[in-house]
This record gives sequence, C-alpha cells and structure tokens, in this order.
Amino acid sequence: APASSRGLLSSLVDFFITAGILLSYVSNYALAGLPLRLGWRAMFALGVPPPLLLAAGVLAMPESPRWLAMRGRDDDARAVLVRTSDAPAEAHDRLEEIRRAVAAQVGGAGVWGELFVRPSPMVRRILANVLVLYSFQQASGIDAIVLYTPLVFKKAGISSTSAVLAATVAVGLVKTLSIFVATFLSDRLGRRPLLLASAAGIAVTLTSLGIALLCAGAGASETTPTPAVAAACVASVLAFVTAFSIGLGPLAPTYSAEILPLQLRAQGMSLGIAANRVTCSIISMTFISLANSITMAGCFFLYASTAVAAAVFVYVRLPETKGRSLEDIGVLFAK
Repeated sequence: APASSRGLLSSLVDFFITAGILLSYVSNYALAGLPLRLGWRAMFALGVPPPLLLAAGVLAMPESPRWLAMRGRDDDARAVLVRTSDAPAEAHDRLEEIRRAVAAQVGGAGVWGELFVRPSPMVRRILANVLVLYSFQQASGIDAIVLYTPLVFKKAGISSTSAVLAATVAVGLVKTLSIFVATFLSDRLGRRPLLLASAAGIAVTLTSLGIALLCAGAGASETTPTPAVAAACVASVLAFVTAFSIGLGPLAPTYSAEILPLQLRAQGMSLGIAANRVTCSIISMTFISLANSITMAGCFFLYASTAVAAAVFVYVRLPETKGRSLEDIGVLFAK
C-alpha cells in the first residue's frame, strides 16, 4: 500500500473481520427460533460459503511484489506496484527499495538470525514493540466481550434470550461502524493519537462495565438487577467496542507492518500474530474460570488495568509513523 493511504487500507482488515463477527451475531439471532437439533447445524452450514468465496478470490490476486522480486521477476513486480501506487515514479522508488531489501537478505535462515541470533538494537526494539502491541490488543479483553457478550448481558439482568441476542447484534453493528473512525482518520491525525485515545477509552469503559456488573449483583453480593443497571451495562459494552475499534483494534497490525524492515516483515508479522493468538487463547479460555474466581466485574477491572498499561506503552515506546516512508520509519527506531 502507498504511504498516502496505508493507514486506511490496512485498517480495512479489522473492518472486514468485525463485519464477519457482526454477520455471525445476526445469524445467531435469526437461527435462535429453530429447534436446537437444527439450529447449530444451520449455524455451521452458514460458515461454508465464505471460505469458498475466499478461495476463489485468491485466484484473482496478484503475487506480492516482494516475492516476485526475490525470484528475479522484476517486470512482474513493477506491474503490480504500478497498479498499487499513486504515480509511476512512486512505483519505481518502491521497487528500488524492495530490490535493496532483497539484496540484503540471504535466505530464510538469515532473516531468523537477524531477528533472534544477531539482532541489532533497532531490530530488538522493533520486534519487542510488535510483540507487546499485538499482545495488548487482545489483553484488553476484546475477545471476552466478543465471545461472552450474551453471558455478560445475562449477568446484568437481561433474562430474555431474544433481547440478549438483539443487544449482541447491536454490539457487532457499533463495533463495525466505529472502525471507520480509524480508517478515515489514521492518515490525518496519526497513529499515536488514536492508539492513546483508544487505550484510555478502553480503560474507562471497562471500569464502567465492572461497576455496572457490581451493581447488577455479579460481584461478591447478590442483588436484583434493575433496568437502569442493565442499560448501563449495555451502554458500557457499546462504548468499549467503540473505543477498541477506533484505535487498538485496526491500528495494531497497521503500525506493526509499518515499523518492521521490509526483509523482516513477513516473519516479524507472523511472530506478532502468533503473540496475538496466544494472548487471545489465554483470555478466551480463562474468562469463565476467572469470573468464577474473582467475579465477572473483577475480570473487567483487570482488563481495564491492562489498558492503562497499554496507554503508557504507546506513549513511551511508539513514535508517530504517519506519512513517513518505510525507510524513514527505520531511522526512528535506530535512535
């Protein structure tokens, strides 16, 4: 992606992921009235067409210019870059940058050696930032909300299954629409302001959710939830997914891809995503047990403290990358 629209285009990844989550919420709501023996089968059947469409779409995708250049197919790489650059001159400059990176790379073992065996101070700093940023994205508790929203709303006193599922659809809709904030503003305001605002907003909204759940009786003592408390819980969840989606959700992969040197980007991003998935697994598989141990409200207070740590990390460790060429970004981390 060209530097002028890199933030917008890379943010679309999270938009489509969230759109898929929204569609799953809508399908849950639509299938809720079916008999149980049919409902779950229909739910899994609806998951079949998307990967088939994805497989068909991949057939129409061009190869990565970097992959083509690594195999000496410079003309093919140039053709792809011309299609994805703002001007032919920019395509030429990007191809030269790729050539230099390919020339400096000596096979896959050289890349892993540069990452782990003999990393420079710049590479160590960049890799640490990628791993921590990707981990904070999931440690904010987003998957606890995505996976267990119906359980959270029932704890808040919403007893009707249809009402719970309708509120879940609303969460998915708000989350999807909120991503447009990062999509259209990351190349104007910059990455840091949105990441900082997102982390701070997550901390505030999760604290609010924890307080609402305490009032609903999900804490140490049992009380009778009121409609006002249930509404506060729903509002807190909606505010939380909004805060997550304007920054930490879509911009973690954007920022990570920008700061990794070209010759290390594929492996570095793979490591970042691995850290992200490991953190996701820990959060999603421990939520119920943790809620039984420290209460559900306590879980969200814990996630809120993690968001505070994420805000401090962004402020101290992550320089702004908006509008900079990928080569210039490397200079920021060499200081």
